[in-house]
Amino acid sequence: MKYINKILLAISTVVLLSACSKFEEINQNPYLVTEDQVQVEYFINGSIVGSQMDPHIAERIFVLYWKTAGQQQFGGGISTGTHNDGWSTDYYGGGYMGGWLNQINTGIQVAEAKIASGNIKEYTANLLQVARIWRVYLMSELADTFGPIPINAFQGENPEFADLKTVYYYLLDELKDASSKLNLDAPKPAARFDAAYGYDYGKWQRYANSLRLRLSMRLSEVDPAKAKSEFEAAATLPLITEAAHSFQIAERGGWDALTGVMTRTWNHFQLPATLNNLYVGLGGVKSEDQLDAEKHPFIKAANYAGLRLEDHFTTKTNDPHAGFWFDGLPYSIDPRAYLAYIIPGDINNAQFNRYGGDAAIITKRNLLGEANAVVKEVDAKFHWNGIINGDWGTKGSRNQLRSHIGSTPRHPEKFRNGTSSRAFFGNWETHFLLAEAAVRGWAVPVSGKQAYEAGIDASFAYYDAELGGSITSFAAAYKASQDYNYAGTSVSWDHTTEPPASVTKNFVNGYTNAAGTVSISYPVNNLYENGTIKNDRLTKIITQKFIAQNPWLPLETWNDHRRLGLPFYVNPAIENPLVNMPDLNNSNYMTSSIKFFPQRVKYPSNIQGSNQAGYDQAVQHLGGADVVLTPLWWAKH
Repeated sequence: MKYINKILLAISTVVLLSACSKFEEINQNPYLVTEDQVQVEYFINGSIVGSQMDPHIAERIFVLYWKTAGQQQFGGGISTGTHNDGWSTDYYGGGYMGGWLNQINTGIQVAEAKIASGNIKEYTANLLQVARIWRVYLMSELADTFGPIPINAFQGENPEFADLKTVYYYLLDELKDASSKLNLDAPKPAARFDAAYGYDYGKWQRYANSLRLRLSMRLSEVDPAKAKSEFEAAATLPLITEAAHSFQIAERGGWDALTGVMTRTWNHFQLPATLNNLYVGLGGVKSEDQLDAEKHPFIKAANYAGLRLEDHFTTKTNDPHAGFWFDGLPYSIDPRAYLAYIIPGDINNAQFNRYGGDAAIITKRNLLGEANAVVKEVDAKFHWNGIINGDWGTKGSRNQLRSHIGSTPRHPEKFRNGTSSRAFFGNWETHFLLAEAAVRGWAVPVSGKQAYEAGIDASFAYYDAELGGSITSFAAAYKASQDYNYAGTSVSWDHTTEPPASVTKNFVNGYTNAAGTVSISYPVNNLYENGTIKNDRLTKIITQKFIAQNPWLPLETWNDHRRLGLPFYVNPAIENPLVNMPDLNNSNYMTSSIKFFPQRVKYPSNIQGSNQAGYDQAVQHLGGADVVLTPLWWAKH
């Protein structure tokens, strides 16, 4: 009882915020909380809802950190080695330590105290396990963003920081134990106190087991024995394999924790070059079979490179089409591309997003020369281009196309307006994890090909259901395709022939209109198999997983690239040197290196001020300087 009373004093305000509707039902001062009125489900609900991120935190973390680092949007900032201490402070301190983790830890403490005192309901023991599972996710998100974190926080004193091996072993143990202790037949509290699953314990168990697959696979390159044993054990258990099992939270408009993470009108979510290289050509599905007749005249031949405009488009990067602007629509493209990013000028498309006002619908822009004289006007209507990040120097300042929102493909209305659901774990991910395990020779209940193709099918079905598409009709031909995308990867599981070193394409000189031919090399990804492999099965799996995780799981696309160096990421442009990425220079920009991509977010400065000993521990465990480019323990070195 004394322990309960101490908790009550500390958490009454949190309870008020997370369960105000409940308190309105009782005719007394909500600050005078009694032991009976403090319910575990209030804290679980408050933590889950809060971690959806209000627009202030979501824009900074989900959008400007994760989606940029995870190559799901064109942007600078962290992609060129820069961080913002204010953003990190808001997320770490206000969101986690002052909010979501604080709430879920309090919920766990309340549940444990109630169980110890016998003051329980029929579902209290189950809520303890649900809270533990959710805490694992929150801790993994924090650790994957920053690195070493405390696992003994919220004990009334400054916590100690643990190394990532200790963190991950702890998280895996928690998932294993919590999953095993869930009683699927137990009564449930009100479904409204669980924004994800409505306290469907079977789905929570599946989430715990699939999350165990994810976190086990995170260790594949640094601790393969542990990764294998944990993965194989979890793979025998119920998993997230159907759309109905997916962990997702409904968004809404306004300004609160459930407001959509991509709703800010000034964020544009333009297609990045990295993702474009994966989309174009992949699966062999023709654009003319996907698009209405109005767009057919803009579809280009399969061997067309575009307009060469090297005075206005960067060439100091390893993007295979650097220096070109594609003045039309690709001959073939992954069917998810036209749903995930709307074609510029396609204003009659119901999913065309008009955030940004007139700029969103204006497609004509100029390329400038000396004294800002117009060199060329380009109408980007029905053009398809992914944009390269980095410093474009004078080429960028004279180029009105590159960052103009009306000139480039952007996310659709459904992803932007708060009417969708943010996915934390989709069923496609389980299938791709099982496929990767099979490729590694681990014991899993399905073949690698079966799991891989199930992941593709799940992703196609999601896009159809979410955006009103009909792309599942292409799935069979897509899965059989041996066509290479711009990165040199095909879809077919059984097709592992490597692409040629280069292909000859036609182009047009954008300044003179003279036609020509050019040899376009497939990019060399030095981060994977020393750059010798582009089309093995692991590359296929991660390519498909990357595409499927867009737009809701950018942290996972970033995690996979840090772990494996897959898929191929385009280096930032360096027409001018990048101050926060000094190792990338004129002699090596055609080479892939972990030094050219963000590896983590720097710790907020206030940790050092409030907990110097903990900060020193964190940096020691990090094994390098507290900077964006220091790799995490499990990441590819």
